[in-house]
Amino acid sequence: MTFYLGIDTSAYTTSLALVDDQSGLVRDERLVLEVRSGARGLRQSEALFQHIKNLPRLFSRLSPEQFKQVRAIAASAAPRNSEDSYMPVFLAGLSQARSLSYSAGISLYQVSHQEGHIMAGMQGNKELLDKPVFLAVHFSGGTSDILYVTRGKNSYYAIANDFSGTDLHAGQLVDRVGVALGLPFPAGQSLEKLALQVTSPQQNLIPSSVNSRGFSFSGAETRALQLVQQGINKADIASSVLRVIANTLEKSLLRVSKKRGVKDVLLVGGVMANSIIRKRLRERLEHPAVGMHLYFTDPIFSTDNAVGVAMLAAALHQERKHVEPE
Repeated sequence: MTFYLGIDTSAYTTSLALVDDQSGLVRDERLVLEVRSGARGLRQSEALFQHIKNLPRLFSRLSPEQFKQVRAIAASAAPRNSEDSYMPVFLAGLSQARSLSYSAGISLYQVSHQEGHIMAGMQGNKELLDKPVFLAVHFSGGTSDILYVTRGKNSYYAIANDFSGTDLHAGQLVDRVGVALGLPFPAGQSLEKLALQVTSPQQNLIPSSVNSRGFSFSGAETRALQLVQQGINKADIASSVLRVIANTLEKSLLRVSKKRGVKDVLLVGGVMANSIIRKRLRERLEHPAVGMHLYFTDPIFSTDNAVGVAMLAAALHQERKHVEPE
């Protein structure tokens, strides 16, 4: 048996994954970073320290026999596929991967966190691997992008950023409003549970903001926090926050799809694990009058993970791209 190892140390999750030579999932190990109650996140130095502590714990869950069969490693080295993309947290996983590569003589491939998310989205959507072109939505606490994706020359995917948020990210909106409502950080799952209590969602409680330059969530945050101060029902606020994210994405995707002439859309990132947002987008964009085809993966593969990174290790090793020492 041949295995491929993926390592991802994102802002809030330390992750390892093993896949086989058919990209079948063998191990998926994660530890969510600890954030003190009432806080809205971690400084990079705090997150980096926790990743360094977490990685040995995750590696202890892999058997020596499994590691002996690893043929290549991939590690997230940056947030995006661009030269100026950098976050210190990724040094934790990349440094570990380099040490393993040198000591064991295993090939190492550096990928981006975003590329890993896109590849993880192929779980349950393998037909997308055969599509030469598709759009990808990456909505999380650190990214709010609509991407034009094709096969790459020096990386597995060539990713062009087509339409993005101009200020606050979608995941930041969720977390900031969630914390203001007294929910734990990260607030995604708790906010969804609260919003599901609403049987008749209020219309236009929080307006969306989309123009030719991109989309904005800062106004939505200001409005949501005003509603909290006014004592509006918490479930209605939660529902409205998720609704404005869905409405913003709907308008943005219609714009990009028309521009590119592409109807296939993969949606990944922690925000895209939300069932309310998924349902509304399917109802609106997969309507016959619109004709988009939306690809969602299991929510466990939408949140931060190393599964897509491991899949990239397998794919890149088979194609021999960006090899570091054999």
